[in-house]
Amino acid sequence: MPLTGNGKLDRKALPQPDASLLQQAYVAPQSELEQQIAAIWQDVLKLEQVGLTDDFFELGGHSLLATQVVSRVRQSLGLEVALRTLFEHSRLAEFAASLGCKTSAGEPPLKRVERNKPLPLSYAQERQLFLWQFYPESNAYHIPAAIRMRGELDIQALQYSLNALLARHESLRTTFVEQGEHSVQVIADHALLDLSVDQRPVQPLSPQQIEDCIEHETRKPFNLAQGPLLRARLVSLADDEYLLLLTQHHIVSDGWSTQVMVEELIELYAANTEQRAPNLPELPIQYADYAVWQRQWMEAGERERQLAYWVGQLGGEQKTLELPTDHLRPARQSFRGAKIDVPLSAALSQGLKALTHREGVTPFMLLLASFQILLHRYSGQTDIRVGAPIANRNRVETERLIGFFVNTLVLKSELNGLMSVTQLLAQVKQTALDAQSHQDLPFEQLVEALQPERTLSQNPLFQVLFNHHSEQLQQRTDRQLPNLQLESLEADSLTAKFDLALDIFDSSEGLHAVLTYAADLFAPSTAERMARHWQNLLQTMVSDPEQAISDLAMIDASEQQLMVNHWNATAVDNSLERAIHQLIEEQVERTPDAPALAFASEQLSYHQLNQRANQLAHKLIEQGVGPDVRVGIALERSVEMIVGLLAVLKAGGAYVPLDPAYPEDRLFYMMQDSGLRLLLTQRALLEQLPIPEGVQSLELDQDPSWLEGYDKANPTRRLSPENLAYVIYTSGSTGKPKGVMVLHGALNNFISSMARAPGLASSDCMMSLTTFSFDIFGLEIYLPLKVGARIVLSGQGMNLDPQAILDSVQRQGVTALQATPSTWRMLLDHPHHEALRNCKLLCGGEALSEELAARMLGLSAQVWNLYGPTETTIWSAVYPLSPQQPAPYLGHPIDNTSLYIVDPYLATAPVGAAGELLIGGDGLARGYFQRPALTAERFLPDPFGPPGARVYRTGDLARYRQDGVIEYLSRIDHQVKIRGFRIELGEIESRVLELDEVREVAVVANDTHAGPQLVGYVVAVEPPAVAEHQALHLKLKAWLSESLPDYMVPAHWVIVEKLPLTPNGKLDRKALPAIDISLLQRTYVAPHSELEKQLAAIWASILNVESIGLNDNFFELGGHSLLAVRVVSRVQLELGMQMSAQQMFQSPTLGALAGELQQSGNPIDTLKLSKLEALFDEMEEV
Repeated sequence: MPLTGNGKLDRKALPQPDASLLQQAYVAPQSELEQQIAAIWQDVLKLEQVGLTDDFFELGGHSLLATQVVSRVRQSLGLEVALRTLFEHSRLAEFAASLGCKTSAGEPPLKRVERNKPLPLSYAQERQLFLWQFYPESNAYHIPAAIRMRGELDIQALQYSLNALLARHESLRTTFVEQGEHSVQVIADHALLDLSVDQRPVQPLSPQQIEDCIEHETRKPFNLAQGPLLRARLVSLADDEYLLLLTQHHIVSDGWSTQVMVEELIELYAANTEQRAPNLPELPIQYADYAVWQRQWMEAGERERQLAYWVGQLGGEQKTLELPTDHLRPARQSFRGAKIDVPLSAALSQGLKALTHREGVTPFMLLLASFQILLHRYSGQTDIRVGAPIANRNRVETERLIGFFVNTLVLKSELNGLMSVTQLLAQVKQTALDAQSHQDLPFEQLVEALQPERTLSQNPLFQVLFNHHSEQLQQRTDRQLPNLQLESLEADSLTAKFDLALDIFDSSEGLHAVLTYAADLFAPSTAERMARHWQNLLQTMVSDPEQAISDLAMIDASEQQLMVNHWNATAVDNSLERAIHQLIEEQVERTPDAPALAFASEQLSYHQLNQRANQLAHKLIEQGVGPDVRVGIALERSVEMIVGLLAVLKAGGAYVPLDPAYPEDRLFYMMQDSGLRLLLTQRALLEQLPIPEGVQSLELDQDPSWLEGYDKANPTRRLSPENLAYVIYTSGSTGKPKGVMVLHGALNNFISSMARAPGLASSDCMMSLTTFSFDIFGLEIYLPLKVGARIVLSGQGMNLDPQAILDSVQRQGVTALQATPSTWRMLLDHPHHEALRNCKLLCGGEALSEELAARMLGLSAQVWNLYGPTETTIWSAVYPLSPQQPAPYLGHPIDNTSLYIVDPYLATAPVGAAGELLIGGDGLARGYFQRPALTAERFLPDPFGPPGARVYRTGDLARYRQDGVIEYLSRIDHQVKIRGFRIELGEIESRVLELDEVREVAVVANDTHAGPQLVGYVVAVEPPAVAEHQALHLKLKAWLSESLPDYMVPAHWVIVEKLPLTPNGKLDRKALPAIDISLLQRTYVAPHSELEKQLAAIWASILNVESIGLNDNFFELGGHSLLAVRVVSRVQLELGMQMSAQQMFQSPTLGALAGELQQSGNPIDTLKLSKLEALFDEMEEV
């Protein structure tokens, strides 16, 4: 393959195809219509002859050339033909037969207009002008062209040719100014272009220096009001070598126009040097004529016809494509980009083209479908919308014009994993043909009609672009002139207007792609991985187009091996045939006199604890306790609690922890549902416990001698790893708790793994803070007893008293603690938190924030983040934090545990992509007690393991990092959407915690009359007075607005003394107080004037607030940009006053706005209203 000087594929050097090799045996056209159609095909396809049996697409035709055929049939023959007709009848004879005699519809004639009247902008130019006014320094819409010239260059002739080009095309002499209330095109009668000439450098420029030169020239800003909007710079590289750089602004050009410009410049130069007239066709119209015609045609009803299609296709919720990114999306696009080449092998290119012929689709349709599959697999979304530029030159008169014609179509596909590739291709074909039949509606008007939520951080309606470049459209400037050889150069653009853009270059030699990505969002390795996965999808699509798209092999074998096997290589022999109490009994033999348990003033050695548990176990055996027999335990924190737990296990039973603090109804349900027949409790609790009939109770706080007659030796119950160790109840989606059945083998595996990492030594002392009805309590008891360490059991209610906890840590010499993030925050906020210094700090139960993790690391070098659901036995993943790795990731699997991240069809999700976390291995519970249907729903056959293996569906979204560490994202069922954008509440909370004034924060989404709105609950370091709440609200809003899109800034803030917690120490979101809008209002000052009262009524209606005072701030009461647009609309329609949305931001209080309108308000008509709304929409987008 030919290469450039930089070692990249040189597409310009590929040989020209010979289309005659693709033609059928020639059959001459017979009828006059057949001959006319053949002539049109020959002209468009650049062939000498076309026969009746020739197929348009086999001869190199594609969608854009098909559009040219349709426009020529319309112009030359006066016949109206739909674009899809050529796709359905692609052989010449069939196409001619299908035309019939339907005459062309009555479009307004495209003709020259007088230049002595104001010339309007086209719709696309209006959008470009506004973007430039808002961000004049941006180079995102600059179009470069670079030509290397070798030989004898006549610089004077080049200067003449550039000026002749300006004389030929009015668009290159056009500037844009405000004239009254409108923007207009101003066309200079004459204009000369200054050709800047750089002298030859001392040292030859390297290929990289040439690219830098092109990039530097491209970045120079334009002034659309002053012009010129075409720049020319000539760089002397050697005595006989030059580089010509041409840069245009998009408002006067597009990709097609650039090709026209370069081709005509070459012809003008050749004609000048050869002293002949240029061989260029006369231009019947100019771009300004097209802009007038476009408006006339749209306003005559065509806009409504085409808009009806697009609203039907794209109406409703405007979903954004949520690809997994490496970096947080910035509040404002920087347009920094990068690109990578994606070569496709010759064999793959041939296979793809063969597939297009089999399925009757174009390469554009096939490759678009493949790209949408990639986006579907990466995002997990089913509604995939991709932008696709279209030349939009449907009239012959526009084909040789330089101007901004290109339009963007939004192509939506509905994907599901069960549909086949061929089914998707049929859908994409239908969508593409329908879209091309409605391609004239300007994108700007579609945005205005659909009203998507606008943000400075991404493009509206679509976030990725797909562009297919056919060979005939690829710029080919390589040409041999007398004494001068020309070669076009391609520079790597460093701009990205979209999250991703895939450009396909299609030639007879094969296919080649370039993937452009936003550098603010993606790392280069991620983009390269996406490109590789797209290549894999193409391979499998070709090999079997009938397979379901969820079955397409996207991840290659080595990558699958890495994620499924290598990152889950956790096999360890933990001797699961022994139960946890037997491991503790072995420790008793090793260190019988070592201290085992401390509670209040009581101290027990390992020998003493074991003997008391053994005596109670023999009592339980006498009561009928054995394998899988459930025994309830409802005890206050005490030595008896630990003795009771061990005794049930030693007796072979399974304990059911019952927190006496739970509501009676819940306790009664758990006792009844678990089918227990024996309850271990204390005398003081008997009266308050709702013990069901038939359940026997046994008080453990009797006289010390009550078990004197029972054997102190270890019971000899034989247990299997599959026997139950405990049944613990967790909340259920139905409102009734569900019992999780945890096995002895699972508990043994967990404790054995924890003994290695995070690890605990016999010299350690672990404090148990957690309620025993929370499964993580098991780590605090069984891990220390297995390794010979000491347990300090906290007193009843101590877990909410940080002073008592820290005093106990210091007094008892505690070296290890486990707690939830909420408890850790409580402890670290206490002045005496230094008592925790150098302790081993274990955190789990809910997501650990980076801010809290950093504070924990400030106290200890041993900080561990722990993760795991009850159904997989306490913790399933661990991650050690360090100053070098402070991010609290979910981490790696523990011993004999597998962690998989999968898509909805249980296929491995690619690295970086969000998917559901599945957990397999020895830690899985048996299932839910007496809930077979729920067990079957949540515990599935392991898709990657041996026969009989199972996995648990966690319902958690997570993703793999490139090093195999897993990052927790969110709950699948707690995803929040605000104004069409899916957001992670934790991201907002992390930003708020960066403020020194904030101790704790929780952000929730509340449903309101205006849709879901974010509410932030804040615990301040220094609780402010009520009068100071407003100042803190404003500071919070301003802080977040600096770094987050507006839809991620809570509309309301509530200052609270503390955040409510569940009994397990987690944030209780349901107990957060409701917001009171009236508290957000300023001191009430009643509106007085008629205008103030009318404005107050409009605000009250839109904000759903009973009364509005002059001091009230629109945005502090929950207003946002979309609601501001509604205020503007109603003020103008109901009050008949001129107003802009910008005034809402400049004067956000009712009194200030009324005063502003009193001074500046002028009568306005309803036509002006729609234009102002559109203008503000553009302001939000940019």
